[in-house]
Amino acid sequence: MRGTPNPIGLGCLRKVHQTQNYQILAGQCAGPQLCPLSRVQVGITVCIKQLNTAPEMQERLRELGFCEQQRIKLLSRHSNIICLVCNSRLGISEKIADEIMVETVADPAITP
Repeated sequence: MRGTPNPIGLGCLRKVHQTQNYQILAGQCAGPQLCPLSRVQVGITVCIKQLNTAPEMQERLRELGFCEQQRIKLLSRHSNIICLVCNSRLGISEKIADEIMVETVADPAITP
């Protein structure tokens, strides 16, 4: 499915998605299935697949770099979720992280 580029130039695409089911095993994504960002272990690189928030929040998340197909790395899960997004550290609430569906990917720093 193709979308329209984000006007601020982050390379994000606006897409319409349907909600999918996901499984969580021991706090991790179950294989290639989608799971909430809030369930990913610290240090794992993931690819954002869906933003299941209100349209206004989706727009704001995309402005910050939380776009579909964007790779991010979870850095911390204390009072807020801290992620490395576009070489910047950004914090979001666990509630918002629950609505960002991700898929695990191989860490580019480790792959040959």
